[in-house]
Amino acid sequence: MNTPLAAILMFIVAAVFGAVGQFLYKTGADRATGSIASYLLNLPLIAGVVCYIVVMVLFVAAFKSGGRMSVLYPIYASTFIWGALIAYYAFDEPIRPVNLFGMLVLIVGMFLMGLGK
Repeated sequence: MNTPLAAILMFIVAAVFGAVGQFLYKTGADRATGSIASYLLNLPLIAGVVCYIVVMVLFVAAFKSGGRMSVLYPIYASTFIWGALIAYYAFDEPIRPVNLFGMLVLIVGMFLMGLGK
């Protein structure tokens, strides 16, 4: 049984939403003062939670469509790549050659995990 392309695309979109959710968590954490209200009324944190709800809905839809966990879950590892790109553009965090090598390893690993499935 092969994993449908739609399921793969859902996991790619989920990975992007996961990275955006982390960006929003960081942004919200930077704005929080430590009080409970500064967490509960923090729009970036709330938006980050919404991103993770979207991720879970996409996971369920992808699995329901016949996606195989051994193929799909490694795709979600691309969240690390999306996160690094967001950090580069939003926070001026550098992407060093060793980081690029790690991204390449992730991509190769995702490809290898999906072979023969």
